[in-house]
Amino acid sequence: MTTTTVEKPAGPIGARVGVRPRAVVVGAVAVVLTAALSVLTLGTGEFPIPAADVVRTLFGQGTPAQDFIVNELRLPRLITAILVGMSLAAGGAVFQSLVRNPLGSPDILGITNGASTAALTVVILGGSSTQLSLAAVAGGLGAAVLIQLVGGKHGLHGYRFILVGIGMAAVFTGISGYLLTRGVQMENARALLWLTGSLDGRDWQQAGPLLGVLAVALPVLLLACGPGLRILEMGDDAAAALGVPVKGLRTAALLTAALLVACAAAAAGPVAFVALIAPHLAKKLTRAPGPNLVPSLAMGALLLVGADWLAQHAGRPLPVGVVTGIVGGGYLVWLLTMERRAGRI
Repeated sequence: MTTTTVEKPAGPIGARVGVRPRAVVVGAVAVVLTAALSVLTLGTGEFPIPAADVVRTLFGQGTPAQDFIVNELRLPRLITAILVGMSLAAGGAVFQSLVRNPLGSPDILGITNGASTAALTVVILGGSSTQLSLAAVAGGLGAAVLIQLVGGKHGLHGYRFILVGIGMAAVFTGISGYLLTRGVQMENARALLWLTGSLDGRDWQQAGPLLGVLAVALPVLLLACGPGLRILEMGDDAAAALGVPVKGLRTAALLTAALLVACAAAAAGPVAFVALIAPHLAKKLTRAPGPNLVPSLAMGALLLVGADWLAQHAGRPLPVGVVTGIVGGGYLVWLLTMERRAGRI
């Protein structure tokens, strides 16, 4: 008489998570490239510093002048860029997974616009930088809650999610335009610079809180939501049959991702298209299903550090949002073309 052993599903939702070698390679390459670009970025500026001297300074062996320039002036900006890129990439990966479409970016779905409108209100009213940051976080989360409420009891998914998000983004853009007509010249100049997305003048005041949010949000996404999101991409019915709490998972993932995107906007303004490009590139390179959170994080950091390096070498320094907007806009046109050829739009 033979007995059959039934293996219990791993994890609370029956998801078995394995390490994918290709994903590890993609993430590792992105980390190495980010490190190399970081050294170049730290040596870039009005007082150029050779890469070898930058490395020595980071290990505490530079001159007092190099130590001040690298560690006090430039390193906080670089760390902010890395953290903002990671936050945007994680948020974009979750949204694309929830929508099951590469067009599911916070830039398109209204989350970034909600954060921008709230922050712009504070700027026009003459509020402080701290008030601006808090308003951006509240605006991003408020937009996510509003989108969830519009979805009703059955929630939002697929192109319905995209269409509702585009509608919300249009409303927030209209409100922002009205606010700009009510501000005075100096306030409008400050608002426009923030709306472009910039890393100028960023220090540990921006990097510290964002690091704290990432430390809390990433374990939630990676451990609590990641396996479920991978199954959710097969469809709500299939996910529910496998034990995934679909509504709760979608709400938790949506709010956590919105928090990351809103905090990134609070730190550097609404930097465009990183949340769209980073997860899409990670998925293309890894060729793996699911949100691909870890490769997306590495790709987001690489993209924003690279964009900042390009912005500083553009003849005259530019806000990093200008570079990501130009590159990301072209990438979006290409992506729309590919989606149309595939018959998905």
